[in-house]
Amino acid sequence: MVSDGDWYTESSDALGLGFSLKIRDKLHEETSSFQTIAVYDTETFGRLMTIDGLVMLTDRDNFLYHEMMTHPGLAAHGAATRVVIIGGGDCGTLREVLKHDTVASVMQIDIDERVTRVAEQYFPRLTEANDDPRATLAFIDGIEWMRNAPTDSVDLIIIDSTDPIGPAEGLFNEAFYRECHRVLDTGGLMVQQSESPLVHQRLIADMSAAMQRAGFAATDLLSFPQPCYPTGWWSATLARADTRKLYTPTADPRFETFYYTAAIHRGAFALPAFMKPPQ
Repeated sequence: MVSDGDWYTESSDALGLGFSLKIRDKLHEETSSFQTIAVYDTETFGRLMTIDGLVMLTDRDNFLYHEMMTHPGLAAHGAATRVVIIGGGDCGTLREVLKHDTVASVMQIDIDERVTRVAEQYFPRLTEANDDPRATLAFIDGIEWMRNAPTDSVDLIIIDSTDPIGPAEGLFNEAFYRECHRVLDTGGLMVQQSESPLVHQRLIADMSAAMQRAGFAATDLLSFPQPCYPTGWWSATLARADTRKLYTPTADPRFETFYYTAAIHRGAFALPAFMKPPQ
């Protein structure tokens, strides 16, 4: 919400915390068939996009999320050519995936086309790869698409969803994960954003358990800073379709990144002491 003092504030009574940005102006607001999308101009974080009153991204720090949702999974797979992104309508994750010359095709699936069109207007850097011939944008139900996708047809699935409420709720359950496991080819990986390691430990544990019940051989948590999300510390869960060993990069990527490096990759998978299972 925006207060009388021209501050945008996202607060959570359940978590007892909030995040605020001083704004200059509201640039856009609309209610699509699925949700309310707004864009603000802030004093220190550039443009801010919110969906249903929750922060989606800012100009200043979105590179952290988009790079860590893509490059660790692609590097860990080592040979992914067929990628599917569920969600991610702002197209920042799509742009990062397409930096990899080894990727032959990317299917970007978001149920709400308006998120992409608003991003094209107000966040053009995020959408600059949308015309890449390897990319296909589909504005359909990702759950339905996964249910009908051919078996063994994808190498990497990235679930770039909002919080597990509203349109994204169905992306956080065993039935959906079972379809993802079926669609992944041998050695395939799935990466899903999994909220804050500091305050969403139960969600992370439940996601991991559901993924393994759905057939995934193992899960790995990777974490990274994300100032505009609750607690400023975020995570993604990487699920392995089988027992194939993950690759660990020894050299930095040849394309431009602002956060991700080979050293960051290695450190991101290191669990903090409070999350390690008892010996």
